[in-house]
Amino acid sequence: MLQCNWQIMHIYIAILQTVIILCSSEITLSAGIETASCRFLQSPSPGAQMQWDDLKIILTIARAGSLAGAARDLGVNHSTVFRRLNTFEDSLGVRLFDRLPSGYALTVAGEEMRASAEMVEREIDRLDRRITGQDLRLRGSLVVTTTDTLATGILGPHIAAFKRAYPDIDLELILDNQNVSLSKRQADVAVRPTLNPSETLVGRKICDIAFAPYWAKTLSSLHHQDLSLMPWVSVDDSLSHLASDRWFRRELPHVLIRMRTNSLQGVMMAAEAAVGAAILPCFMGDASEHLSRVGDPIEGGGSALWLLTHEDLRHTARVRAFLDFMADALRANIDLLEGRAEDLIDETEF
Repeated sequence: MLQCNWQIMHIYIAILQTVIILCSSEITLSAGIETASCRFLQSPSPGAQMQWDDLKIILTIARAGSLAGAARDLGVNHSTVFRRLNTFEDSLGVRLFDRLPSGYALTVAGEEMRASAEMVEREIDRLDRRITGQDLRLRGSLVVTTTDTLATGILGPHIAAFKRAYPDIDLELILDNQNVSLSKRQADVAVRPTLNPSETLVGRKICDIAFAPYWAKTLSSLHHQDLSLMPWVSVDDSLSHLASDRWFRRELPHVLIRMRTNSLQGVMMAAEAAVGAAILPCFMGDASEHLSRVGDPIEGGGSALWLLTHEDLRHTARVRAFLDFMADALRANIDLLEGRAEDLIDETEF
């Protein structure tokens, strides 16, 4: 027990030296832009030096549970992670992971390291956001995240127009149907369908997103009078959080489901191929030449379109420019997004 406590104390000393990075950051003003110069202090062990990259390796292995997973997440090869971990453990004189057949498991000392490293990670992310938030230039990198459906169905022309208006802003687009973290600076702005945006984010709601039932136009001759009699295409459990899927499970619990998929794009593709009827966002279904809407937008099954950023970034010039530009541009799509397109309901089945 005494040896374990000494190991943990050794880790605390090393972690505190890394935290000093944040406390001793030299903030200087240059042309109105904050920059940070961070210094690393030497650890008590001769020749040892703790850096944020060391802690990041530990966090990534702990979260992935394996060297292969950590290497994939960090974008490096397996041997690099293996070498960095061994070097770091040797410099501390402490084993942070048990090497098990099932993967890498944190030791008691490793658990202490992870908790403190996560604190350092949060502070570095916070400092990064605050510094970036003071940037008044209409140039530089801007990372935007959105879903594949919004990117292909709505945002493409608007993003092209934004690039023409702001050619010096280097735009990176991340398509991900799961929430990419703005707090961790994985993205600067989110164009996100959600009913409950995170309380840590700021932004504006553009409009509602309506969902409705659709089927292939080639099926109109079947004259079904009841949605429960149709075969269906649906999303799988990875999208069970969608209000539209909750509506579907609640209102049509016993229907024949011919296919499930983890993408609304996949649902639309199958519906267009007459695999079955589908619940789709109206901006997708109404725009398809191969689908007919077979009912009004469903009640309680929709979403909302939000433009979001982190509070620390809201005054960054390029973030502000994108939010304002996109808010104006998306007004042209509100009728489509809210399902108010005319003459789209296929009444042949009634």
